[in-house]
Amino acid sequence: MTDQSVPTRESNRRRRANVPGGRRHTHEVGVTPEEEALLLQRAEARKVTIPRLLVEAALADGTGETATERHDMLVELFRLRRYLAAVSNNVNQIARATNSGAPIGDELTHTLRAVRDTCASIDAALDDVTVRT
Repeated sequence: MTDQSVPTRESNRRRRANVPGGRRHTHEVGVTPEEEALLLQRAEARKVTIPRLLVEAALADGTGETATERHDMLVELFRLRRYLAAVSNNVNQIARATNSGAPIGDELTHTLRAVRDTCASIDAALDDVTVRT
């Protein structure tokens, strides 16, 4: 299984990607009905199959973080980055208008609130990363 550092369409699969030669080894695991329910719940929460969940959890590095969790974290950080870039563009437009003599309007308040909210989201994502490591 390869470690994907950037989100791709391929990483949104529920099942793991095919490998040349296929997977020759299989393992059968017996579980109780309660364990099955927990596995199903966790797999659905991560949008993966139970076999993928088990393999990723077993092969996770020392942090216990799976490839799917890393992918989801990267997707969130990229989303926050795009949003912050859009907010920065708004701040530049407001500054340009203010510097040319336009009155400060409600746009500034809304934009600054968006900046604070985005920074809080980034802080929360970074706290989540810190807790995992």
